[in-house]
Amino acid sequence: MGIDGEAERSEASEMRAGAAGAERSEGPDDASGETASEKRHASREASDRGSSAERSSADRSSGRNPREGSEAANCEDEQRESSNQVSGETANRDDRVFPAVPESEDEDDAVIVPETSGAAPHSREGLDHTRGGAIETATDEGCGPDTCTCGEKTAPDAEGRSVATDGAGVSNVDETGSLGDLEFTEPAEDVSQNVDDGEPDVRVGVPEGVDLDTPTYSIRSEMNDIETPDEKTWFMELDEAVIDEGRCIQCGTCVAACPSDSIGVGDDDLPELVKMCTGCSLCWDFCPRGGLRYERQWKITGGEDNVKGAGDPITEFSAKVDDDWTDAAQDGGVVTGMLASLLEAGEIDGALIATESEDEPWKAESFLATTESELIENAGTVYNQTLALGNLDLKRWEHKLPDKDWDELSLALVGTPCEIEGIRALQDFEWDYQSHDEGIGAVEYTIALMCTKNFNYYSLMGEQLEVQRGVSPDEIGKMDVLHGKLMVYDHDGGMILEEDIENFHDAALKGCDECADFTGFCADVTVGSVGSADEYSSVILRTEQGVTAWEHTEPKLDYHDLEDKSAVGKLQGWDKKKAFESLERPFDPDAPRFIDYTDHAENYGTAMNPHDEGH
Repeated sequence: MGIDGEAERSEASEMRAGAAGAERSEGPDDASGETASEKRHASREASDRGSSAERSSADRSSGRNPREGSEAANCEDEQRESSNQVSGETANRDDRVFPAVPESEDEDDAVIVPETSGAAPHSREGLDHTRGGAIETATDEGCGPDTCTCGEKTAPDAEGRSVATDGAGVSNVDETGSLGDLEFTEPAEDVSQNVDDGEPDVRVGVPEGVDLDTPTYSIRSEMNDIETPDEKTWFMELDEAVIDEGRCIQCGTCVAACPSDSIGVGDDDLPELVKMCTGCSLCWDFCPRGGLRYERQWKITGGEDNVKGAGDPITEFSAKVDDDWTDAAQDGGVVTGMLASLLEAGEIDGALIATESEDEPWKAESFLATTESELIENAGTVYNQTLALGNLDLKRWEHKLPDKDWDELSLALVGTPCEIEGIRALQDFEWDYQSHDEGIGAVEYTIALMCTKNFNYYSLMGEQLEVQRGVSPDEIGKMDVLHGKLMVYDHDGGMILEEDIENFHDAALKGCDECADFTGFCADVTVGSVGSADEYSSVILRTEQGVTAWEHTEPKLDYHDLEDKSAVGKLQGWDKKKAFESLERPFDPDAPRFIDYTDHAENYGTAMNPHDEGH
């Protein structure tokens, strides 16, 4: 192999040197203005065309198949070109230059050359006479495993070895180019992906000393040079006009309405965007302080006369449940008794009610009660919203529901008038509300609690009661709003505080001022304390479904005709007057149900396209 291998190496070396010399002899540009690369491509194309023409002529005269002739001619051309290169380059073998190949003091025969028999080359690994450093890159000629000449730094890997990086680094490639395992961040469930637990509007990985501003949503308009059409309504409009303005009443309708489950509830108990908004407009359309003209919903649900006084009820009673457990209930315990009766009769599979938080005293949270004991345990009233409609995702309550198709479930919903307006509007349309779809459809009984206003939990219990008046939430056993006063009792029933409700106005939800619905115009049943004596509840039956609920409950009740209808009417009138003063849009029960954002913005002075303005 010594002589033959040496001859092969000489020929190969001469070919490489000759090719390198030929390239160096061409200047970057010649007199014709063509680059060397362009001339080479032109020369090759001309040569290929000439050779092709000659071969075609020869093929026709010899009768050969053109493809066979072409292959044979190509082989002959390659042989001639190789012979010419060898003969032309042999004369210049002393001037050979091998760029980027390190010098070696080893003898030529110390280097193993692969055999040309077609077998795989033998490995150099472990051989004593292998050239030291033969795989290293020459200085300043390129980057190697342990060196970097392109301006980037080298970074040590997990075992302390230096690895050339591109600035960001390749975490699963070692210095020999071998691929390793990758570790990925587990995707978050039901929330937007957040890999660093930081604020979503804070840039991550910013180089030290570099100040970068996070672009606002308006960058979309700048990049696309397209302004959003006015009729396209996004969650950003709802955020701008309702939530940021402090007008949100925490009913949860927007959470339930979103067909892409893009709206969740933040730590501040307010709706927030948890993934990309599709601009479908539903969160805006169904918001009682946004696009839903709630007074129109009264007529759609209850008829043409369901707008005057306390609406158009079927009948009214003063009632209480005659049972020992009512001591802990609000007034007469009618709501709890009615739900328990519906459960017992198999009319409902559960009731979405409010329960007290385990972590924060007197803070209300949504709870699906499926037994009488759960209902009795949670009897009473708390004075903050639960975003009830945002808790109609049946997957959350699946462990409590009977083993039946969700389309066959029946639920009762207890809420404030604005929450009942929201569920009624949602049920009027057979749209896909995604995770809340089955829950919305399952609600067959609605009970509204008489309400003039509701409160922000932290403002009422923390700032107003604990800080300003020294009443700790842990001391409170019961709360009530009656005769225009807030009454607070201890666990033994003793009065701690009795004060005009108006003194707590700063803790009330601002959006409640715009509500004209004290008596729950859209509910099946309305229950409250106004108009009845102590320990009795005022009950208004508004629909046939409400009458059915009453009939199931009647055997457990001590009841008579509503004692003071005028008291209910007067408070309903006062509530409407307050709303008319607060509303900045026309109050019109005969106008279209949905209010365009453009009309709202004109009335309230909010931005037309807040996302285009960097909201």
